[in-house]
Amino acid sequence: MPEREVEMAKYLVIVESPAKVKTIKKFLGSNYEVMASNGHVRDLPKSQLGIDVENDYEPKYITIRGKGDILAGLRKAAKKADKVYLATDPDREGEAISWHLSKALKLDEKKMRRITFNEITKTAVKASIKEARDIDMNLVDAQQTRRMLDRMVGYRISPVLWAKVKRGLSAGRVQSVALRIIGDREDEINAFIPEEYWTLDAEFAVKGEKKPLVAKFYGNKNKKMSIGSREELDKILSGLEGVSYEVAEIKKSERSKKPPLPFTTSTLQQEASKVLNFSTQKTMRLAQQLYEGIDIKGNGTVGVITYLRTDSTRISEEAESAAHEYITSQYGPEYTLTQEKKDDKKKKIQDAHEAIRPTDITRTPVSLKESLSRDQFRLYQLIWKRFTASRMQNAKYETTSVKIRGGEYYFTMAASKLKFDGFMAVYVQEDEEKTENSFLAKGLDENTELSFQGFHEQQHFTQPPAHYTEATLVKALEELGIGRPSTYAPTITTIIARRYVAKENKNLYMTELGEVVNNIMKKSFPSIVDVYFTATMEELLDSVGDGLVQWKTVIRNFYPDLEEAVQTAEKELEEVKIEDEVTDVICDLCGRNMVIKYGPHGKFLACPGFPDCRNTKPYLEKIGVPCPICGKDVVLRRSKKGRRYYGCENNPECEFMSWQKPSKEKCPNCGGYMLEKGNKLVCADEHCGFVMIRKKEEVQQEA
Repeated sequence: MPEREVEMAKYLVIVESPAKVKTIKKFLGSNYEVMASNGHVRDLPKSQLGIDVENDYEPKYITIRGKGDILAGLRKAAKKADKVYLATDPDREGEAISWHLSKALKLDEKKMRRITFNEITKTAVKASIKEARDIDMNLVDAQQTRRMLDRMVGYRISPVLWAKVKRGLSAGRVQSVALRIIGDREDEINAFIPEEYWTLDAEFAVKGEKKPLVAKFYGNKNKKMSIGSREELDKILSGLEGVSYEVAEIKKSERSKKPPLPFTTSTLQQEASKVLNFSTQKTMRLAQQLYEGIDIKGNGTVGVITYLRTDSTRISEEAESAAHEYITSQYGPEYTLTQEKKDDKKKKIQDAHEAIRPTDITRTPVSLKESLSRDQFRLYQLIWKRFTASRMQNAKYETTSVKIRGGEYYFTMAASKLKFDGFMAVYVQEDEEKTENSFLAKGLDENTELSFQGFHEQQHFTQPPAHYTEATLVKALEELGIGRPSTYAPTITTIIARRYVAKENKNLYMTELGEVVNNIMKKSFPSIVDVYFTATMEELLDSVGDGLVQWKTVIRNFYPDLEEAVQTAEKELEEVKIEDEVTDVICDLCGRNMVIKYGPHGKFLACPGFPDCRNTKPYLEKIGVPCPICGKDVVLRRSKKGRRYYGCENNPECEFMSWQKPSKEKCPNCGGYMLEKGNKLVCADEHCGFVMIRKKEEVQQEA
């Protein structure tokens, strides 16, 4: 037995996930033991705030429940090892896990080193051991600060929501802001009043061509004109009566289209949502699998993409030259990007990181198809194509624009022809496929005779801003500087899981519960849900990570104001009338007056005699407006997912339904029903389009 111990591994490598163990063990050989911590091993206790406010905000960390055995195994292995390498993920979170491990395992500083690699490949893992370093306490402090701020917000505000609305609700530093952003967009949509506009196309026959030419109305010589009404259109049409048409100008030019930048966490989530219809959570789960290692037939387990949490678009020199080589051999030298592409947009990036890319460009999606699940393959293909395209030449188009004059007015048309596909040989973004490509006659010049065939006129209405989707919400959070790559997916998952937001056909809608929580947060904790405050907080956390700000300073400045707001809210907030309001509806099983309860899909009627009597009924909340179709009451209803709408109580016999709240007022113009939009009433018939200001007292009552 003692003899075996001599052969035992001299080095211990600790990683986060068990999936990596096998892969890394293979790269390092028999002198290395590789074990997993299974994520975090210490955290703030669940049962209390876990921050000693009296003692300069010292955090009280405890071992996470169920991690005792793992830690015991790691402790044993660490004692035997000559050196312990902490190889957790290469970001703030990973740095903190390494530090917690060093504390929980009571590691000797002399034999403990921190290593990071951006991809799980033999070269990267081996190189990381040569570059072993101390734990970066600035990054640890940045993570500690984030964790404590999140804890303070969650643990001090959530009880207020429990007391005032219902148990089980929660607030969160980033989740509450995300909820607010969705709420603000819904307010915009609800207050939106469509505006009328018209388009006018002219059709011409050209000698010797089968297809007609179609040109769009532009304006007059001096400026572009928009057509806002039928009257304006008629005026233009009368100015065009009997005029002759001629080609006034033909311009040919060349346009280049730049290749896209390689993926960051946020752009990957957006593109995977658009192209593959993946939720942010699904994208991250699959990317994690591709990063940790795939068992490739005939090649063993290897990580096929680089680290998935990054906001950098930088590429290492090795990857750059490998891409150069691959593109030159597969597509030809004319396709290879010669100059270095720079992304100047963001200087401040976690720049130890690279963009998300394949660890080996020669590992084409097709060659891995057998080794990947369908969804893994689709995501890998997207990452591979995007990276390959980012290292390729611009696509070049030949564009022709034509101006046609008729009297004092001008019509225009444009067409573009792909001259050189460049990066588009590999990667075409969804929206590019829909580029305008009008037909242009081959021999068109200034002397071409045009014979006018007729006009196509069309009425349109402006559309409200679109509801957020997961992809557009991630984009908005990133642009506003809220959260970081690792937080987008969990934030969105939380607000959907809590039923504050419902997801229908990709769109995110606020539920009634979401509205209640959002309104409390806006009223009582305005700074917490203030977009700019949260973005400034993120910047402060970055400054802690860079060693420019002391972490305690951030906490000391944050907590007292939060505490004050919580105390005020506890005093001032009247309980939201969501619980047990007694109604005049009698329970038909036991005769008691039924009460209004609150469920995941909104309000319902329940018998107060629960559990003896379990009778429930749908609660139809009348809004005091007669149905425009049959005259019965309009009631507030909920879709299956919790989105509110207005329908007739006589449904399904009567089909009336509106997403917007109808008004009692009739339209003075056409006699149809009106809709409430902020402080205005708008006719439900777009073609009528009548708008009037609501009475002040009505608006005040609502507020």
